[in-house]
Amino acid sequence: MNADLSEALPDELYTAASVREIDRLAIEEAGIPAITLMRRAAAACVAVLMARWPHATDISVVCGSGNNAGDGYIIAGMLAERHYQVSVTTLGDPAKASPAARAAFEYCLQAGVTPQPFDSEQAMTADVTVDALLGIGALGELRPAYRQLIQKVNQSAQPVLAVDIPSGLCADTGMKLGDAIRADVTVTFLGLKRGLFTEDGPDCAGDIVFDALGCRDDILRAVPGDTQGGSAVKLRFSSLLKTLPSRPRNAHKNQFGHVLVIGGDQGMGGAVAMTAEAALRAGAGLVSVATHPAHAAALLGRCPELMVRGIQAGSELTDLVARASVIVLGPGLGQSDWSSMLFDHVIETTLPMVVDADGLNLLARRAQRRDNWVLTPHPGEASRLLGPSISGVDRFTDIARLQADYGGVVVLKGVGSLVNDGERSSLCPYGNPGMATAGMGDILSGVIGALLSQAKSLGLTSMQATQLAVAVHALAGDAAALDGQRGMMATDTLPHIRRLLNRV
Repeated sequence: MNADLSEALPDELYTAASVREIDRLAIEEAGIPAITLMRRAAAACVAVLMARWPHATDISVVCGSGNNAGDGYIIAGMLAERHYQVSVTTLGDPAKASPAARAAFEYCLQAGVTPQPFDSEQAMTADVTVDALLGIGALGELRPAYRQLIQKVNQSAQPVLAVDIPSGLCADTGMKLGDAIRADVTVTFLGLKRGLFTEDGPDCAGDIVFDALGCRDDILRAVPGDTQGGSAVKLRFSSLLKTLPSRPRNAHKNQFGHVLVIGGDQGMGGAVAMTAEAALRAGAGLVSVATHPAHAAALLGRCPELMVRGIQAGSELTDLVARASVIVLGPGLGQSDWSSMLFDHVIETTLPMVVDADGLNLLARRAQRRDNWVLTPHPGEASRLLGPSISGVDRFTDIARLQADYGGVVVLKGVGSLVNDGERSSLCPYGNPGMATAGMGDILSGVIGALLSQAKSLGLTSMQATQLAVAVHALAGDAAALDGQRGMMATDTLPHIRRLLNRV
């Protein structure tokens, strides 16, 4: 998602159940009739449609049978009253809909638009399609008729505006329910659905516009955000950056921490090199690297600011650990006897630690829990850490289980990377597909290690340091992608990391 668009959205993320509760409170406690909420939702969609596609004249609205369809019927009526050419295709029986949706259907008829049942042979030729097929209540595999209509809309290549959520997308997990509408813009209401921002959500939702439908703040605040696996919020870089003070004029390097990067088995020296350089670019005062002897000379030649030692025995780590303030364990570590030797020697230290890559794979075999580390698994590593208990579907539940089992702060990488400290999850709305390339995780580990090493001098908690690191890393990827996502390299992010952390 575009960073500016994300900054314009609220922070709280909600499950479908939480949004339904907001809707109930708006109707029963605030006294807003359901049909009024529908009219407000429709008006918000019409305003976005007219602004986004000012030259469109022919609009197709596809409706299901629930309240989402009610929004669609009113959208069609409002557009017809504005002299658009409007057609409505419907699945389901409007007579069986809720009273508000039936009233919306009658309004559509009165505006001169007669909805027609879906015909698989009909052509999709409108300038814009409005998707009001399925709302946030959709669960399980799509029924064949819905899947067929969704595929027809997607194949038409017409611009699409989705009402509240793209049809076929699970509001809680962001997974497709077999298939889902691919929208250009989604206008969502009352609360941001967490599924819009993770898994398939970003590809399906397009740009996201939020409208509270005139509900008072006290109604919106009365319902907590995501309550499954703790509450959830969206990271906001501008707010995180405010926690980062300027450096004093009499600063010295020892104030900003000493990061020790451990890893780089034979043939994998690049991983520790990227992690170490990222730690320097993120402001660590000192960075040491403990790696396989075969890589020591090359690392020093690449970056003379590093202190590098080739390690043959675990005992050689003792003095390095004694001088460090934070350890990053795992980049390029491998799973050889040498790797296990280093892991076993370091894992028992009490220093704050970032564990990534093969450090996580070794941890999965020797599970333990501690409060002062940050674990950074991608989905495959998370699966190994959790074993049979991983859902592989609900990332919010999975990260909560990881934190409960292993402690500390956990980063579950992927689209909409999550950060969890046991109290709530934070979702990163930044980043792009160009970051799906070797070494990006190594860069992230270095940034987290650097900010953890500076946490005391900056007055940050481990959670705050990790949140800031995740946001900076993703935004650095977005900046690098301005030259194109294909062909991006992890090291392309390094200058942008430095720039972003100096915007104070």
